[in-house]
Amino acid sequence: MQFQSILGQNFIKKHLTTSVDRGRVAHAQLFVGASGSGVLPCALAYAQYLICNNTEGENTGGSAACNLKFDHLAHPDLHFAYPVAPNDTVKSHPVSDNFAKEWRAFIQENPYGSLYDWHRHIGIEKKQGKIGVDEAQDIVKKLSLKSYEGGFKVMIIWMADKMNNAASNKLLKLIEEPPQKTIFLLIAENEDQIIDTIKSRCQVLRFPPLAAEALENALINEHNCDAAEAKKLAIKAHGDYNLALHLLDHSSDEEEFETWFVSWVRTAFKARGNKKAIIDLIAWSENIASKGRETQKSFLGYCEDFFRQAMLLNYNAKELVYLQPVTQFELAKFAPFIHGNNINSLIEELQTAAYHIERNGNAKIVLTDLSIKLTRLLHTKA
Repeated sequence: MQFQSILGQNFIKKHLTTSVDRGRVAHAQLFVGASGSGVLPCALAYAQYLICNNTEGENTGGSAACNLKFDHLAHPDLHFAYPVAPNDTVKSHPVSDNFAKEWRAFIQENPYGSLYDWHRHIGIEKKQGKIGVDEAQDIVKKLSLKSYEGGFKVMIIWMADKMNNAASNKLLKLIEEPPQKTIFLLIAENEDQIIDTIKSRCQVLRFPPLAAEALENALINEHNCDAAEAKKLAIKAHGDYNLALHLLDHSSDEEEFETWFVSWVRTAFKARGNKKAIIDLIAWSENIASKGRETQKSFLGYCEDFFRQAMLLNYNAKELVYLQPVTQFELAKFAPFIHGNNINSLIEELQTAAYHIERNGNAKIVLTDLSIKLTRLLHTKA
């Protein structure tokens, strides 16, 4: 993968290539950041720069054959580990090698893809993928072999925060003292879920969210998105390219989401001291619970965005308000109810609900609980 094809992150790309050029390559590195910030693409480009002896800050100038192998993710000195679980094809003791073909296709399709995108790609979206002790044993075997081309060997462990304790403990000694010219690149979204003994042995590099301008340009140039729409999506994506692409693919859902949202908040306003409105909120929850899990999560994200936009309008930050309701709902009349005393609680409750839904919580119970809390929060005084 070419560094120049990766969105933004110019400082990090410069840091990575300079460290190789100066011979200052840490044997264990931890890249921390959201999938949509370009962590995996940077790790791939960095591995290519290392293994192919490329120069001048770009993946050129080295071995042409080596670079060609990387274009197909088929270099024998590049190894991967990633979360897996049994599916219709692999019934027991799954390891990354069982899904190598699917992994290459996944990266070629969208290297900014999330963990859930990967789970869905291999048909385990209702399970929790993990990097287990069987995977750790495979890693030890692979890295005990000599380098195929006599240079660096690179092991990329994607979503290392999904590595269980048994696997972590088995790899601890190897990460601390790997064979010569062996580089570990651990990629994680939540570094707190990696055991301290591994984290302390890694050089940590944190990836910030992408700039809105970079997302906007990518949507216009790569996906033929309208400029106004691209600007709106870039702001909503909060520096996450994968989220921006998801919003682009589901932009037609917004009118339906707005209808659900308007019905929800209007019913919640009525619910104070009104038993019938509580029944209506339960009915609303049942309706949303009948939708797919990804639809529910997307809707909750839409609600977060709607509340934030209302608060910005309430505090006269009109230049930051891009939301334009397509129904008869008037954002200006709703805005005074969203303020500094309730916005944090509203966002926290929405994120908690999304968390439980993602982990197979009962959507009807989660959404009903959220709806009842909303009736209290909307009546909080500024």
